[in-house]
Amino acid sequence: MLDGLGGTILTLGDNAYPDGTTADFANCYASTWGRHLSRTYPSAGNHEYETAGAAAYFAYFGDRAGNPGEGWYSFDLGAWHLIALNSNCEAIGGCGPDSPQAEWLRADLAEHPTTCTLAYWHHPRWSSGDEHGSDPRTDALWQILFTAGADLVLTGHDHVYERFVPMDASGAAAPAGAAAPTGMTEFVVGTGGRSLYAFGALLPTSATHDNATYGVLQLTLLADAYDWEFVSASGTRFADSGSADCR
Repeated sequence: MLDGLGGTILTLGDNAYPDGTTADFANCYASTWGRHLSRTYPSAGNHEYETAGAAAYFAYFGDRAGNPGEGWYSFDLGAWHLIALNSNCEAIGGCGPDSPQAEWLRADLAEHPTTCTLAYWHHPRWSSGDEHGSDPRTDALWQILFTAGADLVLTGHDHVYERFVPMDASGAAAPAGAAAPTGMTEFVVGTGGRSLYAFGALLPTSATHDNATYGVLQLTLLADAYDWEFVSASGTRFADSGSADCR
């Protein structure tokens, strides 16, 4: 699929099963997604940390993964500012409002006041997945991004696809009908190849969901808006697409 899709690739963690070892990256990742390493910007999942300090992950991706021991970084892509965060909170000094990562995030957002901002990490703040579900450890990151006017959050961890309506700082549906969007939209895209999980009770903000289809999320980042499309694996039928303006 990636061979036929251009553009920049973001990974949402758990890049190489089962333990994120050097052998896992060599045997499982390098020959598949690794063919597109030069255009990939990763984030770390919990399986990377099955290897102490996610050492093999940081060695494989090098500077693209951020500093070892941190794993957060940012870059500009066209008119957008993109931010990779590390939701393996226990391994990096926490994810709370006073954590090193949260302090860095506030400073990074202040230094990059772009019209459109996208952040991505592994453990979803909001998820209807039955295996893991919503993860409150990342709440401070969500709050900081919302306050700064960020637009998109991409996550994984639950092996499902789920798109949420734009939400406010508390995860409630943001008011609709305003001249510009007032909420931040999260996607859970855990459909990259491992076995798929079940859903539990759907959150009231869940806009669409699927747990029977492998695929990737394709985003077209415009100057002040974005388009999305779930690109499913050959022979599968689930589809989700749309457009939205930046906040």
